[in-house]
Amino acid sequence: MKRVLTFVYGIACYGIFFASFLYLIGFLGDFLVPKTINSGSSGFNPWMATTINLGLLTLFGVQHSVMARPAFKRWWTRVVPQTMERSTYVLISALLLILLYWGWQPIQHTLWQAQSFTGTAIGYGIFATGLGIVLFSTFLIDHFDLFGLKQVTLNLLGRIPVPPAFQVRSLYRLVRHPLYVGWILAFWGTPAMTCGHLLFASVMTLYILVAIRFEERDLVRFHGQAYERYREQVPMLIPKPGQVHPPVAAAFAPETRNG
Repeated sequence: MKRVLTFVYGIACYGIFFASFLYLIGFLGDFLVPKTINSGSSGFNPWMATTINLGLLTLFGVQHSVMARPAFKRWWTRVVPQTMERSTYVLISALLLILLYWGWQPIQHTLWQAQSFTGTAIGYGIFATGLGIVLFSTFLIDHFDLFGLKQVTLNLLGRIPVPPAFQVRSLYRLVRHPLYVGWILAFWGTPAMTCGHLLFASVMTLYILVAIRFEERDLVRFHGQAYERYREQVPMLIPKPGQVHPPVAAAFAPETRNG
């Protein structure tokens, strides 16, 4: 019975996160959902709105990074069963995203606005490309492990989960962090950039650059020279023209996953 409940918990956590991700598309894209990054009036002056938004972004960033660190996981799994650890991380991330949507204060002063169909298409094209890279990258890592479904499913079947093998293939032959490249494109891809959207994109990009350093430090500690060689040969976020790392199967397994 406990295994069944754990499985249901994992499915529910994934469902909540998936719904929050779908809402994020409308929130950033400024369409379809009731409240977007630009909709409505904040009721606060720009400085107060900025302070509130920074607090929400910081809360999400700290949780998202700290809970992904191996040291925190070792402590956390004394409280939360190992099989539920990833699902719980995913759930908390989703709830903080929902809090961000609810509490976000729009700052609507427009910095640039596409004046043609072509410009609008380019803005939304960058946005859609980024989201596509994000989704594709999760499957290159192991989508179901990344969001806790694999762990609860194996637990239900009475099997011990094995860390997914990291394969240097596809986008990982071009850059070390295609998932983050996708997010950066999604954050900045828009036909109309407001001050509020600029704040969101800037802070989240800064968070990514900081998180990469912590993540790679853990990866080097866990994988040693294997990851050091990979880091020397493959750029972090910007591909080098004509440079593609040869495919490597199961070179090392990712220990840290910011998701």
